[in-house]
Amino acid sequence: MSNAGPALPAGAGFMSRLGHRFNDPGLLSQALTHRSAADPRRGMLDSNERLEFLGDRVLALVMAEWLSERFPTEREGAMGKRLSVLVAAETLAKVGEAIGLPAALRIPPAEGRTGLRGRATVIADATEALIGALYLDGGLDPARRFIRAEWPGFLEADPTPPMSAKSRLQEHTLGRAEGLPAYRTVSASGPSHQPLFVVAVRAGGREAQGQGDSKRAAEQAAAEAWLSALDNTAS
Repeated sequence: MSNAGPALPAGAGFMSRLGHRFNDPGLLSQALTHRSAADPRRGMLDSNERLEFLGDRVLALVMAEWLSERFPTEREGAMGKRLSVLVAAETLAKVGEAIGLPAALRIPPAEGRTGLRGRATVIADATEALIGALYLDGGLDPARRFIRAEWPGFLEADPTPPMSAKSRLQEHTLGRAEGLPAYRTVSASGPSHQPLFVVAVRAGGREAQGQGDSKRAAEQAAAEAWLSALDNTAS
């Protein structure tokens, strides 16, 4: 189903962590191909972006199924909080690091020297793409096996539903009748495959800024900065 070329050489450890032998090695190659290494003559369709889109949905489905089994007495809201953290870019990047994904990524040498291979969002996107590739190659079972093999530590890390910085900030302001936090993009710079966003959040009469390589990451950083300032004031 993929025209991304032959699969990239990958270490035995990396392949064993996937737990699947690909019938179509081109899918694995595509999952490991960053946009910067894609062919512009093919509209960049040989990059891992389409597989990332699919993998995001597969991960959410498998995780929702797993959470329903693991926490049979929790209400939807609590499971939703768990889900948002388990499928977040930060968690995906940690999984990708753990399985040795950065070393297997297809990135041009020049981009490798800029640190692109180690960027959390790049690793997170490729992890989602791997899940998408596993699903296309073998159906839901290999995707489910991979997810359930790599996520237990995150699933069991906190007996109470975790919350992202944005969710914590929202609960703080709503609990004080201060309305919803307002986020705005201050700036967006850098090339499309290596952007830098600066986002400001205003809540409760105060403003804080954060930056990240995606708008979502910058919003989370801004919320963290706002909450950190609150903690410092309280102490």
